[in-house]
Order: sequence, then structure tokens, then C-alpha cells
Amino acid sequence: MDCQPRLKQLVNKWLNSNHMCLLCDAPAGQPYPLCTACEHDLPWLDEYCSRCALQLPMRGLTCGPCKRRPPPFEQVVAPWHFGFPLDTAISRFKHRAQWPLGRLLAHLLGQALQHRYEEELPRPDVLLPVPLARRRLRQRGFNQAGMLARWLSAQLRLPCEEHWLLRPRETLAQQTLDAKARWHNLKQAFALAAQAEVRGRHVALVDDVLTTGATARALAGLLREAGARRVDVYCLARTPRPDQA
Repeated sequence: MDCQPRLKQLVNKWLNSNHMCLLCDAPAGQPYPLCTACEHDLPWLDEYCSRCALQLPMRGLTCGPCKRRPPPFEQVVAPWHFGFPLDTAISRFKHRAQWPLGRLLAHLLGQALQHRYEEELPRPDVLLPVPLARRRLRQRGFNQAGMLARWLSAQLRLPCEEHWLLRPRETLAQQTLDAKARWHNLKQAFALAAQAEVRGRHVALVDDVLTTGATARALAGLLREAGARRVDVYCLARTPRPDQA
């Protein structure tokens, strides 16, 4: 049974309508449903670690954890840090199935990626959404990372392979664990499908939020072991350190 929503029927009509802002209900005045005031107020991530996108005092630096233990992924691209009102918008998309909010955020992430491609970021060969465990997929009814990846695929004209990454082992919800427990929780949680062709390819993982990076590290390590040439991570937001929140 395919429990993913029929995206085109549900949310694509906003592209050709007079938009109201999805955050404040005022007229958007833009080609997408977000007014300029709310767009300005989003928690934009301007200075960050060049590897994991952790918020730092200035751009171009590498954070201490990435220096001590370089991650298997090359770079994280996240337009925002996880703060208000973005955190509320992501929660409404993820936990209340408000898919137009997810579509809007995916569109803005796509714009940010297109800008980065024009600067120096290499385009990946394929997008891979972070898989959701079967039990959680049944409970939620959809995989938010899969939806984001499909929207990005259409906007950026990149192939998306939703079934190359598997999550055969049920794990505890990551939100309930600290950084060390998250890492142990994800050991051997992921696998590659038999049809996955990643050797020699540049792949980009797609997820909604990067918190400790444990999931991204586990998946990137799996892909690199399978021969992937490069792994990047695309997400909506990067969670700051507790002392930065």
C-alpha cells in the first residue's frame, strides 16, 4: 500500500493563485505564499560551519567537532537555523500534515540551492531522502523527507530515488535522546537496497532538520562504504547548540 499523499492534487495549485501568506494570512505579494515581512523574519543562517552548518560567529570556519572527527559527508546546506517561526512551520508540516507549508519550505530551499550551484556548490547526481521506519511511517502516514526530496527533484531537475535507502530496524525516536544515545541508536539501523547504484556518484541526502548529525553521519558513512564519491546533506534547518538557542 502506498501511503504517500497525492502531492499534485493537494498542493500544487498555489503556484498559480493569488497567495495569502501561510504564516500571517496577509496578502503575500510574491509568486509563493509568503509575505516579504515573514520571509525577512525567518531565522536565516548566515554564519556557519563549512562542513556541518552549525551556527558560528563568522562564515568560512570549521567547528571543533568537525575538526576533531570529520564527518563522512562533505557539506550541509541549510538556509535556516531551527528557530521561530520556522520551527513552528516545520512542526505543522511534519506532525499535522500541513503539506502546503512543506511545499513552500521546499521551494525556498530549492531557491537557496540554485543560488549555491551558481556560486560553487557541485550539483549532485541523485537525491536520496532519509528513510522513515515502517512503524513511524504507518503512524504519520507520510515521510516528510520523501516529500521534500520529490519537490526538490522537480524544481532542480535532479533524479530522486526514494527506495535506495532502507531503515529495516525499528529505533527509538531520535528527539528523545541525547547526542551519544542518538549515535548508538542508529548503529546498523540503515541499509542500501539491492538496486541502489551509488558507486562513483555524488549523492545528496534530504531531510527536514539536522540536529546532532547522527542520522546524516550514519547514512553518509553507509554510502561512502558503498563507493559513493561524495555525500552532501540538504535540509531545511540546522539546530543550534543549546547555548545558542
